[in-house]
Amino acid sequence: MTDELTWAPAWRLSELIRSKEVSPVEVLEHFLGRIEEYDPELRAFAHLDPAGARQAAEEAESAVLAGEYLGLLHGIPTAVKCHIDIEGVPETMPFGTGVARRDHPVVTRLRGAGAIVIGHTTMPALAADFSFDGFASARNPWDTTRTPGISSAGTAAAVTAGLLPVAIGSDGGGSSRVPAAYSGYLGMHTTPGLVPWVDPRGQTNSYTSTIGPAARDARDAANVLAVIAGPDARDQAGLQIDLADPRGELDLGADGLRLAWSDDFGFALDYAADDSPRVISHIRDAALALNGVGARIEPTDARWEDYIEAFKVYSFAGLASMGLPGIGDISDEQWDEAAAVRQRTWTTFQTLFRDHDLLLCPTIHSVAPKIEDFMEWIPTGMSIVEMVPGARRFAVYTALFNWLRFPAVSVPCGFVDGLPVGLQIVGPPGSDAKVLRLAHAFTQSFPQTARPPAFA
Repeated sequence: MTDELTWAPAWRLSELIRSKEVSPVEVLEHFLGRIEEYDPELRAFAHLDPAGARQAAEEAESAVLAGEYLGLLHGIPTAVKCHIDIEGVPETMPFGTGVARRDHPVVTRLRGAGAIVIGHTTMPALAADFSFDGFASARNPWDTTRTPGISSAGTAAAVTAGLLPVAIGSDGGGSSRVPAAYSGYLGMHTTPGLVPWVDPRGQTNSYTSTIGPAARDARDAANVLAVIAGPDARDQAGLQIDLADPRGELDLGADGLRLAWSDDFGFALDYAADDSPRVISHIRDAALALNGVGARIEPTDARWEDYIEAFKVYSFAGLASMGLPGIGDISDEQWDEAAAVRQRTWTTFQTLFRDHDLLLCPTIHSVAPKIEDFMEWIPTGMSIVEMVPGARRFAVYTALFNWLRFPAVSVPCGFVDGLPVGLQIVGPPGSDAKVLRLAHAFTQSFPQTARPPAFA
């Protein structure tokens, strides 16, 4: 049972809890034990609340025994990225230095569905001057000398190593999807505004950032998204309408889907790493295999222009709202040019989606780098403001869809040089259910069952 608990998807754990084969308390203690054993090496967690989690698990167990209504995530342990407030749990610099006074709406919704929120996962560590401190950051379970990815790094380590069945990440330029590709799980950037992003201080509001699920199973991702999605009047940038249930198309399979493939959008290879040709080739082969399970996938001859400099203008403005240092003045001419690039890019995608349901491409065209190599790419003393848009080899395939506000998911599609790589599935705004449909079809047709040996 121990091995089954570690690697079972959350929906299977839910079945075991509902049938009383295992209790929420047993499930929680199992994962707290794994965290105690492995987190000193992985550095996946910033703050834990074991006392609060144990109390919630006991209440969840009482509900099962009393035959009460059980929510979609009843008894499932989870954690949220460290900028998402948990009442009574410390905040994390630069998003606060006190103790959170209330739950973020995402945490409220998780609790309402019966989930056991155990604490915060880590972001890459920042020194006092906001420079990147790689040696203090989370580690990749496939090779602990390597990074698990950027931003949602602790979430990546926790889910990949079986320290939790599901968790919550966020994505402002690839911060959920790149860790998913580097670490071998499913990470999602949702349609912006679908999941509320509420911060009464106004420090973390962002038009390009989203909150979404991290899971080893597409059904789990859809279930978590179904719980946390939906309007909240406190989110001024959020959608105030309900979109389709993200579970609505999950079991329809790939049959009949019209898919486009792009190696590099016509420009991404300008930011290639040494291993990029082999990584892209592997991901392309994985994507084209969907032709054998009912989809129709074909390379697109569409070409887009390099958007990185234009994206910088938008991202600098968003980071300024968080009070981070290093924001320079943006001229009217820069704004005008950035807006023009966005309009042309958006129009090209609208044309593509007239004839295709979804677009497929690499999530990132490299494998996870070693920590010391990552630090060379982001030199000591470079501020986080410069780092985020400047680390182009990380974000070139992903930030595009934050900027355009299109949903996208990274799904694991095998290994290159013994390290995971990811296939990105992209859809037009509001197509989250269809994106998850293909993610589920792909992972069912081509399951990735390998586990990090040191944590299996």
